[in-house]
Amino acid sequence: MSVNQDTPPEKPSLEGLNVRALRMSDAEAVTELINLPGYRAGTLRPPFQGIDAVRKRMENPSPGALNLVVELDGKLVANGGMNRFEGRRQHAASLGMGVHDDFTGRGIGTFLMAAMLDAADNWHDIKRVELTVYTDNETAIRLYEKFGFEKEGLLRSFGYRDGQYVDAYTMARLRA
Repeated sequence: MSVNQDTPPEKPSLEGLNVRALRMSDAEAVTELINLPGYRAGTLRPPFQGIDAVRKRMENPSPGALNLVVELDGKLVANGGMNRFEGRRQHAASLGMGVHDDFTGRGIGTFLMAAMLDAADNWHDIKRVELTVYTDNETAIRLYEKFGFEKEGLLRSFGYRDGQYVDAYTMARLRA
């Protein structure tokens, strides 16, 4: 797929949609979000995450991490994070994101991805953004490809989900 990385897809105009930095007061809403079956299926998280574990992760972010949430009319409907690497990989970062089960297919993932890549490109000078996605998550793969991510490799038996091992792709986007 050929994508012009100089002009990424525009953020969709969704009435009532807001992207902002994660706050400690979001712990309960984030816990609810990551425990949703569809959201969790795209991650390495086990079911039944407790709020204390979520708070602990929120209290100890990686140095230089960018953690965002998306609200729709005040309800938290997505979250994403980007963690910059250190040393000789400081030009690169890993990215992860997810959208509430009831709000997929509405452009919220596109809105969040555009915000994270804008921060990476224009504020953090990150040249390479990496992510991992399960091979059966076709919706996410299409979103990532729309933003110029390319498959770089296949990770066999990458994660254990719902009683079986599943493969994943490693994907990356290089800023021109």
